[in-house]
Amino acid sequence: MSSKPAPSAAKPFAFEDGRDEQRKVGVWVIGARGSVAVTTVVGALALGASLADMTGCVTALPPFAGADLPEMRDLVFGGHDVEATSLVERADRLVRGGVVPAPLLAERVMTGLNRVERAVRPAPSGPAEQRVLQVREDLAQFRDVEGVDRIVVVNLASTEAPVAPHPAHAEPEALLAAVRADQPVVPDSTLFALAAVLEGCAYVNFTPSTGASLPAVETLARRRGVPLGGRDGKTGETLVKSALGPMFARRNLRVTSWSGTNLLGGGDGATLQESGPAESKSTSKQHVLAGTLGYLPPGQVHIDNLPVLGDRKTAWDLMTFAGFLGVGGRLQFTWEGVDSALAAPLVLDLVRLTARALDVGASGTLEELAFFFKDPAGDGPPHDLAAQWNLLSDFATNLSSVRTSASHATAATGSPARAR
Repeated sequence: MSSKPAPSAAKPFAFEDGRDEQRKVGVWVIGARGSVAVTTVVGALALGASLADMTGCVTALPPFAGADLPEMRDLVFGGHDVEATSLVERADRLVRGGVVPAPLLAERVMTGLNRVERAVRPAPSGPAEQRVLQVREDLAQFRDVEGVDRIVVVNLASTEAPVAPHPAHAEPEALLAAVRADQPVVPDSTLFALAAVLEGCAYVNFTPSTGASLPAVETLARRRGVPLGGRDGKTGETLVKSALGPMFARRNLRVTSWSGTNLLGGGDGATLQESGPAESKSTSKQHVLAGTLGYLPPGQVHIDNLPVLGDRKTAWDLMTFAGFLGVGGRLQFTWEGVDSALAAPLVLDLVRLTARALDVGASGTLEELAFFFKDPAGDGPPHDLAAQWNLLSDFATNLSSVRTSASHATAATGSPARAR
């Protein structure tokens, strides 16, 4: 991978009263023409034009008020996709599907969508090394054309099958050698993550795919001084599990079974009918129970595709439990929502937080972002929603305390900022 030089060190930010003057942030989306991506872009444009409020955005809450996060109007979008559907066409479909309110597609938002359209590139094909180099070139061009000096790459592409462990996953040098040799041990999502890290960009994996979760990519991100967030955005059923699991544990009630059924349509519904992606998603969903209860109760998660539902999703869970004197009980809940509208504000939150983390020199996996994920990356982050919230709030407080340029900042984790 030595045919392209490493990215130059980031320019120091000019701060005044704790705020830097250069606010434009590039957001490069893998899967840029999908429903979640376009809902995210429409949402950011509508918020930037004061056509909507911040309901659903975690970073609109008081703990983040002083964290110096980039404004919605300062986010500039581009990305990759294998699809040819235009962003405007996708937005129209989302309106017809009840995902995006029609009034939001005002002239200002449509103008913004057309501008983003010009920054979306076909996903590269060919040998692995060629794909990594092409992604890096696209990111560098995006940085130059749009005038951004911070980029957050977000994976919103379709879920991949799990990748089998391989020695090349352990160290950066071995991983790069496998890429150069075009060995089929590095999944597509990791090639994009690798390109992002090598290009000095923050990376967020909102899917259950492998992405940056390999130890080699984590090590490389620390060397390059870029933050990582992931994986698998927590938008509905698992959000409830992360609150209910700790409730059972703290009440000392033993959960004897926990089963769930997910009914969904759209692209996700079709993708998750394939055994590989379904395995990735189901495995990701189960981590929260073992993490909050301390054991994994019997039961399975079933995922069924109902095309008639479109972007809507219904999740039904039934759990049984044993209490005092062995007397049992049961609890069930139904979650119904529009998946893209639930996911989009969290994507925007993660972009704002990781862009700021990049500012202050935080590097490697940000366990502080566990609140947003079903399968949070890192060295044992909590799955308990309340504990995750405390970790995230502390992160916001630490970001608020940074009032100097990135070259002199203390990282949000409390360690000295790494040079970029």
